[in-house]
Amino acid sequence: MQGEAQELVSPEQKKKSSGRSLDVEDVANVALFLAAFIGVWQLIYVLGIYPSAILPSPATAATKLADLAGSSLPVGIGTSLLRLVVGFTISVALGGIVGLAMVKFRAFGKTMSSFAVGLLTFPSIAWVPFAILLIGFSDFGILFVVVMASVFSVMITTYSSLRNIPPIYIRAAKNMGASGISLFRHVMIPAATPALIVGMRQAWSIAWHALIGAEMLITTLSGLGYILSVGREFNDMPQIIAVMITIFAIGIVFDRVVFLKLEEKARDKWGLTQQR
Repeated sequence: MQGEAQELVSPEQKKKSSGRSLDVEDVANVALFLAAFIGVWQLIYVLGIYPSAILPSPATAATKLADLAGSSLPVGIGTSLLRLVVGFTISVALGGIVGLAMVKFRAFGKTMSSFAVGLLTFPSIAWVPFAILLIGFSDFGILFVVVMASVFSVMITTYSSLRNIPPIYIRAAKNMGASGISLFRHVMIPAATPALIVGMRQAWSIAWHALIGAEMLITTLSGLGYILSVGREFNDMPQIIAVMITIFAIGIVFDRVVFLKLEEKARDKWGLTQQR
C-alpha cells in the first residue's frame, strides 16, 4: 500500500516538495552563517580589539539601521533601485543588440570582443571623473557610469553564449528543416539560456557595484551610495555598517529571488533541468 501511495504522487508534486525543502534548507544555512558572523563580531567587540568608534556592536548597528529605516533609507533604496533598473535595462538592450551583431558578422565579432574585454577590465570607478566632466553632477552622470561598467559584460555574454552552442545542435536542427528565426528561437536561445542568465547575473553585479561607487562620488542628495558617503564624512561607523548591510541584503534578494528563480524557470521551460 505504501508503494502504491508513493506511485500516486505526481512528478510535479515531488518537484514542489523538493523545492520547498531546498528553500527551507537555504534559509537555514543563511541564518546559521549570519548567526556565526554576528557571534564573531560581538566577540571582537567584547574583547575590545578595536575601539567602539571604529567597530560598534551589532546592537548599535541594528539600532542605527532601524533609525535610518524610519528616515532616509527607504528613499535611498528606491532611488538606487530606480537608477539600477534604468541603467541595467539600457545595458542589456545595447549589449544584446551589439552582441547579436557580433555573432552575425564574424569579423566585427572578433574585433569587438577584444575591444569589449579590454574595456571590461577598466575599473568602473574610473568612469566617474569622465562622467563628471562630460555630463556633470546629475542622475545622467550616474547612469552613464552604470551603463559603461556593465554594457560590455552583456555584450561579451551574448556573443560567447551564442558562439559556444555545440555545433551538433545547429546541424541537427538544420537537418530537420529549421532555419532563420525558427532556428534562432527554438534551438539557439534554449541552448544559450543557462550561459546567458549566468552572464546577466554577473553584469547586474557589476552594475550594482558601479552604481554605489558613482553615488558616493557624484553627490545628488539621494541614493544608498550618498548615505554611505555621509556616514564617511561624519565618521559615523554605525551608519556605514547599516548601509553596507542594506546593500548586501539587496544583493542577496536579487540573486536568490530574481536571477535564481529566473534561471530555474528558464531551465524548466526549455527542458534543461536534470532529472534525479
